[in-house]
Amino acid sequence: MIHLSTGVLVIGAGGAGMYAAVSAARSGAAVILADKSLIGRGGATIMAQMTVAAAMGHQEPDHWTHHLADTVKAGRGLCDERLSAILCEEAPIRIREMDEWGTGWARDAEGRYCQVMAPGHQVARCVYADFLNTGPAVARALRGEVAQNASVTRVSGLCVVELVVRECRCCGALAIDTETGETVTLAAGAVVLAGGGLTRLFARNSASVNMTGDSYALALRAGAELIDMEFVQFFPIGHLAPRLVGMDPIMWDPFRYKLGGRLLNGELKEFIDRYGSTDSGTYTAARDIASYAIFKEVEAGRGSPHGGAWLSFEHIPAETLRTAFGPVIDRLAANGIDLAKGPIEVSPIAHYHMGGVRVEPDMRTRVPGLFAAGEAVGGANGANRLSGNAIPEAFVFGERAGRFGAEEAASQRARWNGAGAEAMLEEARDCCVEGAAHSPAATGLYAELQALMWDKVGLLRSQAKMDVALARIRAMRASELGALAVPSAGPYNQALLDWFDLRASLLTAETVALSASGRHESRGAHQREDIQDASPALERNQTLALAGDALTVAWTGVPRQAVTLEDKREAVA
Repeated sequence: MIHLSTGVLVIGAGGAGMYAAVSAARSGAAVILADKSLIGRGGATIMAQMTVAAAMGHQEPDHWTHHLADTVKAGRGLCDERLSAILCEEAPIRIREMDEWGTGWARDAEGRYCQVMAPGHQVARCVYADFLNTGPAVARALRGEVAQNASVTRVSGLCVVELVVRECRCCGALAIDTETGETVTLAAGAVVLAGGGLTRLFARNSASVNMTGDSYALALRAGAELIDMEFVQFFPIGHLAPRLVGMDPIMWDPFRYKLGGRLLNGELKEFIDRYGSTDSGTYTAARDIASYAIFKEVEAGRGSPHGGAWLSFEHIPAETLRTAFGPVIDRLAANGIDLAKGPIEVSPIAHYHMGGVRVEPDMRTRVPGLFAAGEAVGGANGANRLSGNAIPEAFVFGERAGRFGAEEAASQRARWNGAGAEAMLEEARDCCVEGAAHSPAATGLYAELQALMWDKVGLLRSQAKMDVALARIRAMRASELGALAVPSAGPYNQALLDWFDLRASLLTAETVALSASGRHESRGAHQREDIQDASPALERNQTLALAGDALTVAWTGVPRQAVTLEDKREAVA
């Protein structure tokens, strides 16, 4: 067994985790940054291809209060406005800091940040490094800051399976080395959960392989609350056909809002205006409306051949396409796609999660010593995330979690020396059956869960569908999970790691299905075919906690914060 001790333990090394580590270190804390995969190479941030919302005011006058107004409008009345205000006010600060760290935000000839329009925004507000490489540029800059900070110890290949709570305080974690199979115990004055979202729970998703809801499951078992878990955002124009190899399925967003790609149904007609919004080739419709509109057109028999919608750029000259996207045009050609000559097919795909761990403005959970950051946090985006808010959320909440986590760690003595770790690991495995080889049922059960979530708790829901999902998920948790044959020890024990992934995924999936079942309305990303209208009485947040093995649900008022819209200002270069 290996025992490590530090001031702040950050779990997850995507954008939010790396920012938290840097922030905690510059606040004076010793930091361990741990991740299942390679530091800075996993998670959602490095996969992000598109733009970052921040009221810089470089291309047209803007102010963060207007960014906040757009965020709250997109959130359909459920945003924790304290968190939303922090996100919007601090986003420009973090963008400038990331510029100092070498992100390389695109600039115009006058040295101003290039900023473009994105769905749901009223002004051209979104910065980018390169339309299809913003995430890699951000991850590279953060990796550089982490690597040159002597106070940050990087530990890759560490699967955290349990948080340790002693004397009612989170004081560390229990983990497994993914290569050696050794048990690793980590003591810390503060712990930051930054393990991302849950969209891999759905059969069609844009997630990295490790986005299985780990942060949510860990938080619940440690005693923290989750909030608004029913709100899963489905990216409306995920790639559907023809086959696309080596390129991200959500790559079409910048093409569409930069050049005005036309979204058409199977009759080659624009259709968004039928569903309470406008589009007209400019892609101004919010994501939840666009996803719903595509789904309903397919349901009505007006879909494209593979069950989606057409996205057409045929009205745009080939030279304009090449000027805008350069070598990407050649990569598309290698996939047999010529945008100047024909449309491609797109459809909704699980992309982001608005719910998550319930936190205060300092990113603190109700468990002393436990913080959260990035997509692990719920509340800031309400019922529907505004386009471009994901990466600034990682920056802003990561910085705050690291800073306040360091303050917490400075006043805490070591509370755990690793004692009892092996017993904890056995307890974590419940009654899992020891076997000599990887049971085929483990991967089969996960595939079944993904199909179940997509079919029954996906884009368009009903009480009947969700009842089926809840019953099946609970049966998997109660009996089938514990019956899987898994080797208990040894190097490269992928079967054991898969078992822990499945355990976290089943608990997280139940929170989504239970919350969705309890929200008797359609609002934002939560759309029901049996209840089509929003209910004013349900303009409330839904919280979940764990009591023994059972989930409990409660409702609470939405935190509001009065903010006056300030005059929009034009910034200098």
